[in-house]
Amino acid sequence: EVQLVESGGGMVRPGGSLRLSCAASGFNFGAFAMSWVRQAPGKGREWVSAISWNGGYQYYAESVKGRFTISRANPDDTLYLQMDALKPEDTAVYYCVRLRSDDNLRMHGAPQAEDFSSWGRGTQVTVFS
Repeated sequence: EVQLVESGGGMVRPGGSLRLSCAASGFNFGAFAMSWVRQAPGKGREWVSAISWNGGYQYYAESVKGRFTISRANPDDTLYLQMDALKPEDTAVYYCVRLRSDDNLRMHGAPQAEDFSSWGRGTQVTVFS
């Protein structure tokens, strides 16, 4: 059974930093591209970032480019998201998501909805003044 367990969320002031982790199990983690998706209160889901199966390519939404860094440690089956210079608009539940395919990542620089195959339960990030 595929399991994705996020951790590292919390409350932080604007300009602060958090590091999210996602522990993966139940599948060959190193064979899949992975992604982070967030959902703010009262809003739809927003793709944040993705990374290729070997970590060689990283992709970011414009809203987080230059502030967030995605990485992975395949021997540890773990995905990370380093979030710096946080803003109140970054407040959301952050989900770790396995991608079914990386074709859209490579062709368009972002996954499409049909690419998201397995989701974690999420971790809350709150940026408050």
